Amino acid sequence: MSLSKGELYTFVTNKSGRGKKKTLVACIKGAKSQDIIDVLNLIPLETRKIVEEITLDMANNMQAASRLCFPESILVTDRFHVVRLIMEALQHLRIKYRWEEIEKENQAIKAAKDQGLKYKPIILKNGDTAKQLLARSRYIIAKKPNQWTENQKLRAELLFENYPILEKAYKHVLEFRNIYEERCKLQAREKMNLWIEDTKELEINVFNTAVNSLKYHLETILNFFNNRNTNANAESFNSKIKLFRANQRGVVDVKFFMFRLEKLFA
Repeated sequence: MSLSKGELYTFVTNKSGRGKKKTLVACIKGAKSQDIIDVLNLIPLETRKIVEEITLDMANNMQAASRLCFPESILVTDRFHVVRLIMEALQHLRIKYRWEEIEKENQAIKAAKDQGLKYKPIILKNGDTAKQLLARSRYIIAKKPNQWTENQKLRAELLFENYPILEKAYKHVLEFRNIYEERCKLQAREKMNLWIEDTKELEINVFNTAVNSLKYHLETILNFFNNRNTNANAESFNSKIKLFRANQRGVVDVKFFMFRLEKLFA
């Protein structure tokens, strides 16, 4: 998290604190794994061995520090960060189509101007132009179909009618999200591997990077299905600190801000 002037800080939290006293374990300046290790090693090893499970994002530095400092713990790559990675690939495809439509419109405007004509964009039946349709579909493809309003259903219909590859990618993402409904780790592993294989056959390049990350973190991703724990408490605590920072109109004195956090949450 950035507190002041873009400087990053790493917060280590305890889920049992529930965002109150005894929640904040450590606040470390920077995000380098060695900096995190140096601070966490101040906690006695016997105490660190008590930790059974750690939820974290997909950052390699966090995983390296966690493995070294908490040798008895199981690492769980947070569900939210995994799904967000796949969703970002889908959004990247939508943005790619939008830039193509913007370029088409620019060329059409230029051609009309050269002919001394006024450019008239093609209007779809919901009143959107193609580039507007793609821009306004951002939140539609982030939702499941049963969450769409009537207007969103019409927009989604037009979107998938005009961009069938986007529809194929959207359904592929839904299949991935449904994997997290599984209760059995073995079945989740099978479905995850099958989804990765289907991605290769899909031949949509934007998913390739996401799939490579999935393969690299597969074991820690699947550890979610042991206890179905997420990083929600840590994200909630981050939001609480951001709100605290906003109420103070920013952070002028970092040391004093840290002192107040320690009194409230440590």
